[in-house]
Amino acid sequence: MPIQSINPANGNILRTFEALNPNALEARLALAALAARTYPQESIENRAFWMRRLAALLDTDIEELAFTMTSEMGKTLSSARAEVKKCASACRYYAENAPRILADEPVSTEHSSSYVRWEPLGVVLAVMPWNFPLWQVFRFLAPALMAGNIGLLKHASNVPQCALAIESLVRRAGFPRGVFQTLLVGADQVEKVLADPRVAAVTVTGSEAAGRAVAAQAGYLIKKSVLELGGSDPFIVMPSADVDRAVTNAVKARCINNGQSCIAAKRFIVHEQVYARFEKAFVAAMAALHVGDPLLPGTDIGPLATKQIVDDLLAQVNAASAAGGRILTGGDRLTGGGNYFAPAVISGVPRDAAICKEEFFGPVALLFKSTSLDDAITIANDTPFGLGASAWTTDPTEQQRFLSDLKCGSVFLNAQVASDPRLPFGGIKLSGYGRELSAAGMREFMNAKTVVIA
Repeated sequence: MPIQSINPANGNILRTFEALNPNALEARLALAALAARTYPQESIENRAFWMRRLAALLDTDIEELAFTMTSEMGKTLSSARAEVKKCASACRYYAENAPRILADEPVSTEHSSSYVRWEPLGVVLAVMPWNFPLWQVFRFLAPALMAGNIGLLKHASNVPQCALAIESLVRRAGFPRGVFQTLLVGADQVEKVLADPRVAAVTVTGSEAAGRAVAAQAGYLIKKSVLELGGSDPFIVMPSADVDRAVTNAVKARCINNGQSCIAAKRFIVHEQVYARFEKAFVAAMAALHVGDPLLPGTDIGPLATKQIVDDLLAQVNAASAAGGRILTGGDRLTGGGNYFAPAVISGVPRDAAICKEEFFGPVALLFKSTSLDDAITIANDTPFGLGASAWTTDPTEQQRFLSDLKCGSVFLNAQVASDPRLPFGGIKLSGYGRELSAAGMREFMNAKTVVIA
């Protein structure tokens, strides 16, 4: 079946690619296996040199790469440029810090010498989503390649041009042949690739369903897996917060990447003392966002990535309304060409409604009123997901409670949740397991080999 690149702003087919046939797929797996035997022997200095060249290429090609992302999945051109810059920063971070992270770790024992040696696992399959076509890949690619691992990318089928551009960048940077390859295959081929004995591990960023399927197979095969899945992040506002600043950041946190981000704030939990003020300002700000052509500088929100996402989001909005929620603004498919959706704010949805347990992957915000610190924490934790949380308060006691009691992978106080190469990224519960980024993410696909010399 052909793989198509379709512009979500107008529905036009940009390019069509033929999926790899069995012989071509086998050739790429064989090349990856060969690279896994030779690439780990390259010095850390060589890997760092190539990684810095990769960062430089990202800087040089920023306009072309940003345009490709915007054309394939609809993010605004300004956010696409920022994504390219972030990828370059990750490359430089790992080029600089890999020697420290990978260094042997001495352990004091009764023996003459004891230490932990970090070694790459080999070929790692990366099953990546479309919402951050470069960043999702580079936050795996940079640490994996610096560690001496080999990357095989099965990217989302609606961003094939981005997938091929990444492979080209790696080759142009000077990395040896086979170190990183893109596999243009359908989702039905993931099982076959993962089952191949030459593949040592898998990392998945995507839906809960995709994560369950890959994790089940990886578990059966006894292969290491890391899952970064969905989120329904809370954004909590307490009376001591700067409400105006909280509103400004709430809009950004909900609408980042056209609202299509696992760590975008989705449930806004506001204390009753400031609720009315927050709701009025938040609804006005969401209603004022300009939805339109993502290539134009004045656009706040571009089209959603696919027509199916618009259909799903509209069904969720209708379900929230049917459950008792009040739609305060937006919530409709916009007429005309393209996958455009009016940003929505919905209040009053009963917490036991099924829709409150789902992830909204688009610019739809749910508003909840809390009566106390304990109530805010209870509402925040009342979700099957556990990725990130943002809490806005200047009260030290409240801050400590949020840090200790919010059940998630990261807590940001008076700031939006964001990923950073220097910090571990990942979640708990149905948001997945394992970590990306930082030393923790780099070591997910490494063997912590114990060495004892008597």
